[in-house]
Amino acid sequence: MWARILKPGRNCFENSGVNEAGVYVDGGEYYTAFYRAALKARKYIIISGWQFDSEVQLLRGAEARHARREVRMLRFLDLLCRKNPELRVYILAWDFSLIFMHEREWMQELVFNWSTSERLHFRFDDKHAIGASQHQKYVVIDGTIAFLGGMDICAGRWDTRAHLATDPDRINPDGGHYGPYHDIQAYFTGPLVLTISKMFEARWKVTTGVAPGLKAPLEGDYLQRGIGSEISARRAALSRTQGKTFIKELEPVKEIRALYIDAIRSAKRLIYIETQYLSSHAIYRALAERMEDISAPRLNIVIMLPKKQNALVETISIGLLQSRILSVLRQTARRMGHSFGVYYSTAFDEAGEEVPVYIHSKLMIVDDRFLTIGSANGTNRSMGLDTELNISWEACSLRDLKLLRSIRRFRTGLLMEFIGPGEGVDRRRLGRNRRLVDYLDSLADTKVYRIQRHSLSPYLAGNEVLQAFDELVFDPDRAVIEENVFEIFSPDIASVFAEGITFLKNLFRKKTG
Repeated sequence: MWARILKPGRNCFENSGVNEAGVYVDGGEYYTAFYRAALKARKYIIISGWQFDSEVQLLRGAEARHARREVRMLRFLDLLCRKNPELRVYILAWDFSLIFMHEREWMQELVFNWSTSERLHFRFDDKHAIGASQHQKYVVIDGTIAFLGGMDICAGRWDTRAHLATDPDRINPDGGHYGPYHDIQAYFTGPLVLTISKMFEARWKVTTGVAPGLKAPLEGDYLQRGIGSEISARRAALSRTQGKTFIKELEPVKEIRALYIDAIRSAKRLIYIETQYLSSHAIYRALAERMEDISAPRLNIVIMLPKKQNALVETISIGLLQSRILSVLRQTARRMGHSFGVYYSTAFDEAGEEVPVYIHSKLMIVDDRFLTIGSANGTNRSMGLDTELNISWEACSLRDLKLLRSIRRFRTGLLMEFIGPGEGVDRRRLGRNRRLVDYLDSLADTKVYRIQRHSLSPYLAGNEVLQAFDELVFDPDRAVIEENVFEIFSPDIASVFAEGITFLKNLFRKKTG
């Protein structure tokens, strides 16, 4: 028996049964699975997300050509409603910040509601903590199957596990091409799905004032066979993050933060993390304290990150802090005798130049006995401010051998994807927990494979003006109403310049209500 990580009331709020479960890796798998499941919808489809695009294609290439029906998201959902008078679709999207205006579809609420079926409902969710985002990404169909993870149904997300340097199917609605993109989405059936439906109902009522009145779960097989990675489990747990708001029903919830801390503390051999960002003070402290524990076994810690942030605002808000955190953790690992490896993955174009794979996935595996997947990045925001949702599985003894093997198989498959095609890769060594970092380092050092050592240095890291913004606005760990904004600043950037920015920020908030 191993000590339990999942503890309802501390790091999860629901731990109940699932019939089938697994993970879709990358948008090609997830979008196909969603499309096929939606075709079978009889009563309702509910979708919660950070971003949507009405014209994004759910199927690409040969799949799209053979579909013989609409494959663009909004037209597809509208067609389903028009063909089935009993079907209702509810879409809840974050009422986004002006910072992301350039990434979003213009007049989206009008686009989704104006020319579609009266049973297709789209709403922006603005009932969250001040400064927070609605970041939960999930779908439920007929209360029978749920998809949950880091993927939105929007532009710039679809890709295959091959992550080609150039792919004619990796194209946005505006005709623009984008680079390789990695993400994951869990799927599951069974009693736990109903919990997600009830969460959505409550959120929809808070946002609109009206409960959607979803029907009881229906029987049916909505799974797309032949794709995805199975997770052999009969139970799973759900964990949340939710910042404090003025609404009594929405008190702060930090289950995901506690989950990461508890799982890291429990680690005996391996911690494997994929995340878009790693700037959380809580995760940093948990990793550092675990490595400082001289009574615990030595660890292999593997972290997969994007080579660089997508935009300057991300470099300002997160990249500088991330670089400092990872550098300190690397030094701690060396001092305490742990193996610590941070990597990125890249394709190569015809000239041999790197075309990095953007890592958007959010997951952690501990000792191949614990797996959590969800919307939460390794940031302060995801640990205490934004609304987030994760699903987790845990093996508590060797009697859970099928679960142990399925998590290990899943992790090994992810590493094979990041390493890429090529001879000489020993899959068995990837499946082992011991000396994993040494083996990945040896592969990266050949410069033959896709996996590369991460430099840890963000773009424009030496710019002193940009460093003054570090942690200033974008990555707090709690709502503004829980503390004075200035308290989130690091002492080394507490300058007159920073105070001025804070004053203007608070003034703007007062002016806009």
